[in-house]
Amino acid sequence: MSKILEQMRSLRDIRSLSLVQLQELAEEIRCQIIETAAKNGGHLAPSLGVVELTLALHRVFDSPVDKIVWDVGHQSYAHKLLTGRREHFDALRLYGGISGFPRPEESGHDVFGTGHSSTSISAALGLAAARDLNMERYSVVAVIGDGAMTGGMAFEALNHAGHLKKNLIVVLNDNEMSIAHNVGALAGYLSRLRTNPKYFKGKEEFEQLLRKVPAGSIFFRVAERLKDSFKYLVVPGMFFEEMGFIYLGPIDGHNLKAMIRVLQQVKSIKGPVLLHVVTKKGKGYSFAESCPDRFHGIGPFDVATGKAVEDNGAPPSYTEVFGRTIVRLAESDGRIVAITAAMTRGTGLNQFARLFPGRFFDVGIAEQHAVTLAAGLAAGGYRPVVAVYSTFLQRAYDQILHDVCLQRLPVTLAIDRAGIVGEDGATHQGLYDFSYLRHIPNVVVMAPKDENELQNMLATAVSHPGPVAVRYPRRKGVGCLLEDNFEILPVGRAEVLLDGKDVTFLAVGSMVEVARKAAGLLADEGIRAAVINARFVKPLDEECILSYAV
Repeated sequence: MSKILEQMRSLRDIRSLSLVQLQELAEEIRCQIIETAAKNGGHLAPSLGVVELTLALHRVFDSPVDKIVWDVGHQSYAHKLLTGRREHFDALRLYGGISGFPRPEESGHDVFGTGHSSTSISAALGLAAARDLNMERYSVVAVIGDGAMTGGMAFEALNHAGHLKKNLIVVLNDNEMSIAHNVGALAGYLSRLRTNPKYFKGKEEFEQLLRKVPAGSIFFRVAERLKDSFKYLVVPGMFFEEMGFIYLGPIDGHNLKAMIRVLQQVKSIKGPVLLHVVTKKGKGYSFAESCPDRFHGIGPFDVATGKAVEDNGAPPSYTEVFGRTIVRLAESDGRIVAITAAMTRGTGLNQFARLFPGRFFDVGIAEQHAVTLAAGLAAGGYRPVVAVYSTFLQRAYDQILHDVCLQRLPVTLAIDRAGIVGEDGATHQGLYDFSYLRHIPNVVVMAPKDENELQNMLATAVSHPGPVAVRYPRRKGVGCLLEDNFEILPVGRAEVLLDGKDVTFLAVGSMVEVARKAAGLLADEGIRAAVINARFVKPLDEECILSYAV
């Protein structure tokens, strides 16, 4: 018998399935996601955690007429499987295949392109405003995780949405919190009560009665305090209520029946609504459930063991070298502190966090805050190192310029995943840091040719009296022998690796090794090429460059 997923021809088929069939479909989707991620790599744990939520959303809402905006989008694999991309899913994150994130060019069901966090509520509010200006009728849903909710932009959007009072649904996918039975039962009761139209009518009648009581009377003051105290005591989510949202939840995000029922009720509520859904990251795959951070974004792995498929004897990655080096530097310099924006393992800071918990700061998905926090620490006499992916650092451009560089503060920006990152696609390419950093005053920008030079550049950065950016790629190192002692490099000085009079290669970072190989090929043809390791993109070694330009 054919599988349910293989038989599906459109999203309308979901609405004809029984609850049992929907649960079977959920398991089929999980198997497909696990098999594909094991071959291609990808964001496994986030997508496994929202399978039931995705099914419930597509059961209740009519995509693409109704708009569903996925924050970050790394949890959209089930959505892609259900929206006409199942036959091409084996090419997920491969060249010429489908993107690992929502991409409007790929499907009309991807209504907004995402890849960075905390943007969904802003985008969804814009879609809702456009709907109302056009006098159209459809639902707009933003799905945002509890991690992405730590970004300041999400709160800016909540604040504005509460003010505008547009019909907007925000699904808060909380995958870090477990639900105790008693708390869940009370929350479920309150949610059912508050989605009942009688609740809203009773609430309005109570407020109208309260307004008739003389404002200066003792009864009025007592009643007001009693009303506020009671709702803060028994009603969850009052923060969102005060922001102008109707809060519902928490709801078990893996309970399809409950999710479908609540979403149907939410769909008819006027004004902004926040539905708090609790899910388990990595749901359905034991290795991802037990270690969701490692399976958040992972390369190819063995399904049976959960172990990564790696080359035996491969050199350490630049990220690993950074992590080891920053620990060694911190052991001898108590001023060094480390900051990350929810990427402790991804940036290689897990060992630093374990050894120096008092000098480690994970600020959540808040790159702007991370950089200005570093500026404050530097102003207080410390040597902060901000470890961040290149594609995410650009979100803190103003803070780099205004809060760090104009004040010449000794902040080190350790820029990981610089250059082309391949599988993660356009939103994650680290191509722009050289350009947007080089024109900022007072900053030193450098890139290592190998892992040993990365060590020396980090040692140079934390000893420099001003701001420094060190950028390095995602990949493994070149395999050079790591030296025990660090060298402080002269700022702005290039390194001549090979002398030659016929042609000159001026290279930096990962391109130095390419230049060396090119020079070797030219030598076979009798052409003598010079190879200069620029080391510094700012300041450039003018003397060295000009000497080879004549």
